[in-house]
Amino acid sequence: MARFIAPGTISSEQDLVEYHVSDASSVDPHAPPGYAERFIHSEIYKQYPSVNSVIHGHTEAVIPYSISDVPFRACFHLAGFLGTHVPVFDIAKYYQAEDKKDLLVRNTRLGSALAAYFSPEEGSRETSHSVVLMRGHGLTVVGPSIEDSVLRAVYTQQNAGIQTTALLTRAAHHGAATEASASLAFLGESEIKDATDMTTWSALRPWRLWVREVEASNLYTNLVI
Repeated sequence: MARFIAPGTISSEQDLVEYHVSDASSVDPHAPPGYAERFIHSEIYKQYPSVNSVIHGHTEAVIPYSISDVPFRACFHLAGFLGTHVPVFDIAKYYQAEDKKDLLVRNTRLGSALAAYFSPEEGSRETSHSVVLMRGHGLTVVGPSIEDSVLRAVYTQQNAGIQTTALLTRAAHHGAATEASASLAFLGESEIKDATDMTTWSALRPWRLWVREVEASNLYTNLVI
């Protein structure tokens, strides 16, 4: 993972720190400081062998769905991976007296609690969810590859924007008192399955565009290759 710097400023191998999955400690004891929330990644990798990429972000568009009782649902064909239900992790349920209550996942215990939300079956080694929202914080996304998890993160943000716009549009037309999820045509179960399959085999198409956008931006510097 990156050392403790803004992700957009990572430019070389010196900006990366290797960690043990077992406890998120750095392999090199002299490594520079890393992110406090590296335990999110280590605990997910520890619990789910099929996960090869984890993304954690503070995506503003999804936060309203993490602090309200409005369910976050798959709204368009590129978000089938959201499934029929997106769980919300409320860290307040897992705090102990010694924890800093700043909503950050700062240790293996809290990381393990979050990781468990990716599967409703206790002790399962396979994920049932690709995305978990985090109350007042953001989201965590998992995937079998970097390309898949990036796609899911991008389209989760887009889905949140679409759902919020649809809710506002419906409220403007029918009135704000309408039931939160009434009359919105979310993806059905068969559509979710086939839409998920579609994004799996087509993930490299948008990935190549996103890579090109990064390469064309003057913000980023890559000294690794």
